[in-house]
Amino acid sequence: MMETLNLALFIVEAIAYFMLMVTLLHFRHRLGLGVFLTALGVMHFMETYLAAVFYVSLPFGDVSPGSSVFFSGKLMMILMLYLQEDAATVRQPIYGLFLGNLLTVGIAWVLQLHHPLQMSPNHTPDVDFLKEMGWLMIWGTALLYVDSLGIILLYEKLGDFFRRRVVLRFLISGFVLLTFDQIGFFAALHYFLDVPIAAFWSGWKAKMLAVCLYAAMFAFYEYRIRRIGAAGAARSISDVFGDLTFRERYNDLLERTGRDMLTGVYDRTRMELEAPLMLHEALRQGLFATVLIIDADHFKDVNDGYGHLQGDEVLKAIAARLSTTLRSSDRVFRFGGEEFVAVCPGTDHEEGLLLAERLRWTIATSVKTPDDRPVTVSIGVATADEDGVDFTAVLTAADGRLYAAKKSGRNCVVGRSGVVKLS
Repeated sequence: MMETLNLALFIVEAIAYFMLMVTLLHFRHRLGLGVFLTALGVMHFMETYLAAVFYVSLPFGDVSPGSSVFFSGKLMMILMLYLQEDAATVRQPIYGLFLGNLLTVGIAWVLQLHHPLQMSPNHTPDVDFLKEMGWLMIWGTALLYVDSLGIILLYEKLGDFFRRRVVLRFLISGFVLLTFDQIGFFAALHYFLDVPIAAFWSGWKAKMLAVCLYAAMFAFYEYRIRRIGAAGAARSISDVFGDLTFRERYNDLLERTGRDMLTGVYDRTRMELEAPLMLHEALRQGLFATVLIIDADHFKDVNDGYGHLQGDEVLKAIAARLSTTLRSSDRVFRFGGEEFVAVCPGTDHEEGLLLAERLRWTIATSVKTPDDRPVTVSIGVATADEDGVDFTAVLTAADGRLYAAKKSGRNCVVGRSGVVKLS
C-alpha cells in the first residue's frame, strides 16, 4: 500500500515539476529567461541533497525523487530549452551551476577556519557535510554538462533517422543519457555515501519511468499548447511534430540557399563555392574526382516548338533524372540555361564515363517532349587530377569535350579518349 502511494506521489511530483518549469519556459519572453534559469538552478541543491539522503520505496525498489524526478526533469528541460532557443543559451545555466558549486566548496574550506558559536543546542553547524555536498554537486554538475552536450548531439543525430518524430527523439535521447548519468552519479554516491548497489537498478528504472512521463507531457505540450497556440491554426495530428527545431530550421535554410528556383538543384553560385572544395578534398585524400557537363540537345527547338513552359518541364525532368541517378555524395548544379554540371568525388575517369553513359541513356529513354519525342543530352567528362588539379581546369576540359560531343552528332558522351557512345 505504501509503495503504491509513493508511486502516485512520484507521478504527481513529475507532473508538477514539468508543469511549473514548462510554464516558465513557455512565458520566457514575458517573464524573462532568467526566471526559468534561476528556478532551474535553485532546484539543483535540493536534487543533489535528496539524491544523497532521501529514498522512498516504490514497487520496483528504493529510489530517490531528487535523482529520478527532479534531475531527470532538469535534463529534459535543458533539451526543451535547446529546442526553443539554441546551444549558447543552454550553456548559461550549466556554467552557472558549475561555478556556483565550486564556490560552495571553496567557501566550505574557508568556513573551517572559523570557530563558530553554538547559538542553539540542537543545531550544530556541519561544515564537513557542506563540503561533501559541494563536491557531490560539482560531480553532478560536471555530469550534467556532459549529459547536456550528449542529449543535444544525440537528439540531432537521431534527426538523420527520425527527422519529423520529435517526441520519439526526445524519448530515446532521455533513455540513453539518463542511463549514462545513472552510472556516473551512482558511482559518486556509492563512493562518498556508501549507497548500496541495489539502489542503482531501482534508480535506473525510476529514471526511465520519469522519461516516459516527461515525453508524454512534452508531446501534450507540443500539440496542445505550443503548436496550436494561435487562433484558427487548426492542424492535423499527422504534422503536429513536423515543425523543425531551431538548428534544423537553420540547416534547412542553408540547404535551400543556392538552389535553382526552377529545377531544385544547386545553382551556379553554389557550384563556384562547393565544387572547388569537393575536388580539393578528394585530391587531399588521394582520390580522383570527375566532373560532367550535361547539355540538353536542340533545347531551343523545344522552347520554340512547344513554348517556354513546356521547356521548363523538360528541364525539371532532366534535373530529376540527374538527382536520382547520381550518388548521395555527388552534387549536381544548374550551370546555366539547359546545361548542368555534376561533380563526383571518388570517381575515376572510367567510372565517370560509365556514369555519364547511364545518365545519357536514362534521360533518352524517360524524358519526352509533349508529342512523345525523346529528349537527349550530350555529356563532356573530365577528371582530376589527370585533367587538372583545380576545378576551373577540370571544368574547362569537360566543356571542351562537351563541344566535341555536340560536333559528333549529339546524344553521346565524350571523355579523354573520344566518343564513348553515339546513337
